[in-house]
Amino acid sequence: MKNWKRYLALLAAIVLLLGALLPLLFAFAGGENGQALFRGAVAAAFLLPVLLYAMLLPVQYYTKRRRKDMSDAAIDTIIFDVGNVLVDFCWEEFLDGFQFPKEERDAIAKAVFESDAWNLRDKGTVSDEEILKRFIEAAPAYEEDIRLLFSRVHESIRKRDYAQPWVKYLKAQGYRLYILSNYGETMLSCTRHLIPEKEMDGVVFSCNVKEIKPEPQIYQILLDTYSIDPKRAVFLDDRQENLDTARMFGIHTILFQDFKQAVRDLEKMGVK
Repeated sequence: MKNWKRYLALLAAIVLLLGALLPLLFAFAGGENGQALFRGAVAAAFLLPVLLYAMLLPVQYYTKRRRKDMSDAAIDTIIFDVGNVLVDFCWEEFLDGFQFPKEERDAIAKAVFESDAWNLRDKGTVSDEEILKRFIEAAPAYEEDIRLLFSRVHESIRKRDYAQPWVKYLKAQGYRLYILSNYGETMLSCTRHLIPEKEMDGVVFSCNVKEIKPEPQIYQILLDTYSIDPKRAVFLDDRQENLDTARMFGIHTILFQDFKQAVRDLEKMGVK
């Protein structure tokens, strides 16, 4: 963009210079047509700037319009998932800490963390007692250990040191910050102190609205509650299916893998 503008300006300067020199050349030229050529060159010297200006008007209009469109589309809102973005949800490491035999460890992982019942817990439509019952029913041979794990499951959430300084910096830069996260009510009450929630302009946790990602309803709740313009918002989440739904609403997305990668991807969108 900058190069072609430079070349165009150079061409215009050359044309104007030639237009200014032509009258001088014809003034010193002899011959029968000398005076006529001189008058024509003078007229051309006056007309050339007008013609060039007329030619540049569409370019100026396009440039201003493009800048306006870019300004209108600039990111001013950042939406964060919580687990594995602002905090660690390290359930595998937590589970391994119990040192269960491999067969039991795998059975409990499937019955608890990889189960549909876990999503129901995040949605907040079923009580913890019912959720625990479903976990046990999926692996009844390990009831005692499942009960122990369930009582300490909040220990699977751990602080990420970069989170608080990061959101504070973005807030100081003038960005609007929000949370959109699947989170169980009991888990939230036990780990809320690990989430940099005070810097947020708003939060939507699944357990509070009884909706869950990647279902569209929870995204609509966030947009409507806080009057967010999706075209000027970017959503960071560690799961692609959650991002796919966000895109349906016109929200920009970043698949979060690590902090440095997320910062780079935000910078590509103009967030610095």
